[in-house]
Amino acid sequence: MITLTLLHPIQSVPVQSWCFESEPVVRIGRSNDNDVIIYSAVVSRHHVELWNHGNAWKIINFGANGTYVDDRPIAQVSVVDGMTIRLGNSGPKIRIRVGATNQPGKITKPPQRELRQKDEVSKDSSTAEPRGVGIIEDDEQGGLTQIDLD
Repeated sequence: MITLTLLHPIQSVPVQSWCFESEPVVRIGRSNDNDVIIYSAVVSRHHVELWNHGNAWKIINFGANGTYVDDRPIAQVSVVDGMTIRLGNSGPKIRIRVGATNQPGKITKPPQRELRQKDEVSKDSSTAEPRGVGIIEDDEQGGLTQIDLD
């Protein structure tokens, strides 16, 4: 199992987390076909992939603006439990945890915000989006906005 946690850009506190149990590849980027979608000016459509090789994970950069570990650009690196990657030189940070979590198989999100009319989605389970799906956007001031799709 691997857990990815998007960190707040200033306070480095968790904003949103994604858990993956048995996926061989986890894709992160701006495009809607990624497993983790992050809308940011410095995040490429297909920015980075995490590959599961048995008991070990590798990070592979595909982003035009690079992926950084400890302020150093990487092309490919092995995942170390608790490490933090940054997408782009000044972009979003993601903490990576490998192994069991307190909530296996669940996506955790910040507390629900009040729904506005445009945020409402169908409550009919046959037409609703999958539960726990969301995207993150950044604004001109560097703040993050979560858009829940569930």
